[in-house]
Amino acid sequence: MSAVYESYANEALNELKMDTANALLDQFSQQAAAESWSYSHFLGRLLEAEIQTRLKKRVDIAYNMARFPYLKRIDDFEFEAQPSVNPQLIDELATGRYLAEGRCVVFMGPPGVGKTHLAIALARLVCDMGKRAYFTSAVDLVRKLNRAMGENRLHRAMQVVIHPTVLVIDEVGYLELNQTEASLLFQVICKRYDHQSSIILTSNKPFSQWGSIFANDPVMASAALDRLLHRSTVINIKGDSYRLKEKRSAGVPFPSEIDGLSKN
Repeated sequence: MSAVYESYANEALNELKMDTANALLDQFSQQAAAESWSYSHFLGRLLEAEIQTRLKKRVDIAYNMARFPYLKRIDDFEFEAQPSVNPQLIDELATGRYLAEGRCVVFMGPPGVGKTHLAIALARLVCDMGKRAYFTSAVDLVRKLNRAMGENRLHRAMQVVIHPTVLVIDEVGYLELNQTEASLLFQVICKRYDHQSSIILTSNKPFSQWGSIFANDPVMASAALDRLLHRSTVINIKGDSYRLKEKRSAGVPFPSEIDGLSKN
């Protein structure tokens, strides 16, 4: 490459903010000449390097913004221990096709069966695509929104949970919500539904008990379920808690084996 055109290429790449391509221009030019690359090969290699760098930056940003409490992978999930979970269905969800369809994924089941594990594993795959995910427990979500409402910044706070490609709402139903908190959770579900944006949700309560989640308001609960389940994949995990299995192996009985306690 002549000095004139190399200088012009540097200026053009700088103007286009293609820093990686600019940094590799001289190296790839020399390699192209030495190995007799075609023009398309040279351009393709340069653009590939730029795209990979940009993707890595997007992935890093996505992970920083996701607020995962910890990281899990699908490969780490013990499907043998939870035979009610269909590995083929999880593999299909891992492709991310549900995102384009605006489908929700709902993991149901008692505590400790791997609902949060799978929710995080699917959401981190979204981050690996360079897209945004956001993780929150249901209680943290409504409390933050309630506080924002009191400070007259609810609209801004809502954008945090509306804009990500996927929103993970964990532990829906573990703690009771008051009327205001239930209304805020309902608003989030409605706004995500209206934007055809996916939610991954975990809950220990069957749908028949969701009235108690929404402050014993059956109308609100029904409307929330209508939107959540319109386009959804529901996975009901029926099995024993991993944590309780570990306790049993250490000689500690299951709750169902203790007088007066129920397994659920």
